[in-house]
Amino acid sequence: MKLTNLLVGVAFCGVSLFASEVITQENQEHHKELTPYYVALKGMYSFGDDYTNDEGIKEEGDTGYGVGLDVGYIFYEKGMNGFAIELDITYETADVTFHEEEEKVTHKADYYTTSLDLVYMIKPIEQLGLFAKVGYEYEYEEIADETANEDDFIVAAGIEYHLSHHYRGIVEYEHSFIDGPKGDVVFAGIVYNF
Repeated sequence: MKLTNLLVGVAFCGVSLFASEVITQENQEHHKELTPYYVALKGMYSFGDDYTNDEGIKEEGDTGYGVGLDVGYIFYEKGMNGFAIELDITYETADVTFHEEEEKVTHKADYYTTSLDLVYMIKPIEQLGLFAKVGYEYEYEEIADETANEDDFIVAAGIEYHLSHHYRGIVEYEHSFIDGPKGDVVFAGIVYNF
């Protein structure tokens, strides 16, 4: 009986020490300092817009879908307010209807954009961040057999929520000053902080 109690006691102490070591390693990993670099993978939805081109033809943009990738660098400390800079790349596809005299013709449109943005983050609480963004965007557009290049400013605002030590969920609304049938865009995705 005494031997059984001794073995149970040793086993209990061993399990306790192992669990304590695992918890300590997890806490050390959890509190490991993050780098200022991050990457975001986002899905996007555009609302479409009505636009009259230089030839006087009305272009009616339909809703569109796509993906985006942001690569950024944070200048502020964890849990603090401050600035970040990021490079954004997106691809989107949508339909555009051209109103030519009495006829309507619909074509598929592909948009490839790149922008360099300055971001300001406000953290009312540690788990939640509110941000505003201003940037300069270059857009390459393919509609039917024609291509066009445009560039102008963008503004955006959004919210992020802390999911874990490295991951944050993000929702963002963006407006571009480039004239065209694409319209404003909403993003939703995941940010990974290295």
